[in-house]
Amino acid sequence: MKNSKTVLIDKNPGRNSQTFGIARELGTDLNLIHEPSIGVVGNKGDSQCYMGVGRKVNIIHEALRDRVGVEPGKLSMRLVQPEFTVATSDGIRNGTSEMRYSLIGREVTNDTLCEHLSATGLEGVIAVVACDKPPVGTLAAILEHNRPAIIMSDGSIRPGVDSETGEAIDIVSCYQIAGSDDELLKRRIAVEACPGFGSCGGMFTYNTMQTFIGVVGMQPVHMVSPASEDLRRTNKFPNELIDYLSNLITKGITPRDIVTRDSIRNAIIVSMAVGGSTNVMLHAPEIARAAGYKDFSTDIMSAAEFNHLSENVIPVVVNARPFGAYSMVDIDRKGGMQVIVKDLMNAGLLNGNTLTCTSETLGQQIERLCPLDPDGDVIYSVQNPYKETGGLRVLGGNLSPEFSAVLKLAGVEGGLEDNVFLGVAKIFNGEQKLLEYLDSTPEMLKNLDMIVVRYEGPVGGPGMPEMLDSTSRITTLCRERDIVVGLMTDGRFSGGSVGLVIGHVGPEAAEGGPIALIEEGDNIKVDLNKNELNCEQLNDPKTHKERKAKWEDAVTKNSGTHPSVGQADTRLLNRMRCSAVSAVLGAGMHPNRKLYVSNPRVVNVSEFEPTNKYKEALI
Repeated sequence: MKNSKTVLIDKNPGRNSQTFGIARELGTDLNLIHEPSIGVVGNKGDSQCYMGVGRKVNIIHEALRDRVGVEPGKLSMRLVQPEFTVATSDGIRNGTSEMRYSLIGREVTNDTLCEHLSATGLEGVIAVVACDKPPVGTLAAILEHNRPAIIMSDGSIRPGVDSETGEAIDIVSCYQIAGSDDELLKRRIAVEACPGFGSCGGMFTYNTMQTFIGVVGMQPVHMVSPASEDLRRTNKFPNELIDYLSNLITKGITPRDIVTRDSIRNAIIVSMAVGGSTNVMLHAPEIARAAGYKDFSTDIMSAAEFNHLSENVIPVVVNARPFGAYSMVDIDRKGGMQVIVKDLMNAGLLNGNTLTCTSETLGQQIERLCPLDPDGDVIYSVQNPYKETGGLRVLGGNLSPEFSAVLKLAGVEGGLEDNVFLGVAKIFNGEQKLLEYLDSTPEMLKNLDMIVVRYEGPVGGPGMPEMLDSTSRITTLCRERDIVVGLMTDGRFSGGSVGLVIGHVGPEAAEGGPIALIEEGDNIKVDLNKNELNCEQLNDPKTHKERKAKWEDAVTKNSGTHPSVGQADTRLLNRMRCSAVSAVLGAGMHPNRKLYVSNPRVVNVSEFEPTNKYKEALI
């Protein structure tokens, strides 16, 4: 009962005793125990990525405590204790068998937060997110819960400085010298590369997804780019977040009001423009699923439209690592992500009418922020871009009939003649076999080899590990020897990977996809004029049939799974093996595809009438 001196006991004295006890310990009014709940959540884990989260969660929690109460002007809500999700760190686990838990961390975050939001019945939540998989799991759970919520990035780590060259360095710098015999060099770079705390600072997966979450409307755009240690994150942003959340609660605006077809399309377009990580093509379908859309390709954006936009419409507008020179803190120094969003919007490439967590449209939010113009060194304009075409490309062909394979074109350093790469297959059943090869006989790699790493998909890994260790070593080797070596896999890549690397090839090998049928010495063609990935030998029906029969025989003799799949020796890994959907659907744990989307939305493509410039950009 609001504004009463004595709150009535509501049916269950036992439950009331707990809520009274919590209110006393948190220092909030006992008369609010039956009001709707509000609270803060955060991501935690074993790396520098998460070290700033706890302090920010506590500051926001204290600010919330000051803002709840029965007095006029205060939030008449029950404050709950902060809650944290747990996940691993990609940077620490790359190149190890533990890397299988990376993408699973997205699923565990979703599960943990879903339990907290649902069981606690939170009617308002502020989430502080870090690293790259937990933010997506957090957003997916928030969308499934669908009560007022807002997200803040914990922020990036500042780059280190090479004490001998004075150059900016980061975690990818360390991976790129992993094959060096100079132990003193490796130690010095490792010591200097990651000062302070915060998530990966380049345009890797973390900042790709923070940009995505900001543009899709669930994070204020000006909160994307400041570093984790930036004082705005502790002194200014907490009360702003509470103001925004209060408005969302008052107006009844929920996450599914914000994350719509048009806002997801906006976020994908900006991901292209920043040369973002290939992982966005796993996370965008998962976010769309959580928002209630049945099929990403049908309801949000087809592979054909994605490639059309990337090839013909959306350029890369940032000079950012891993393909450029700068980090997210440099982008912040030049005005922040809002500079990029404003420039794309002015070019007619974004829908400014989408709703955001500030209760404004995206256009109104950007107008209020009054961003600077692109500086032309760190941030470029659409009219004078850093690279002429978008950073990502989706491939079909006989090796990727699901159109799941994805190439980070912004990171390609060579090997494409007239947009075509012709390579010779070099087969590795698992990344560990490749790493052993790179440790023992790297000189055996030849120009125009196409390394094929398979049985590392969502089911095969299990867990679809990423391969920053492998790709970094290969990149360094190619630069030193002036050769081009491609790599394709049914696994994933870090946003820090560069080179001619193609991930998410599906169906995956463990499911009998075409990548399982490639043999040593086969001819592999990457054709970006057709956006296809093909194996010449598999064009022959007889060869395809014989190889498939050989694969099926190996599966039968091994009790139903191929002998090359990774071990599923924990309950969690086994759950992933038994319930993972394909990469094109987001590679999440969803055992019954008929129930893949609960509460499906009806897509109304006429909700938004685009500008003439936007119409010209679409097929």
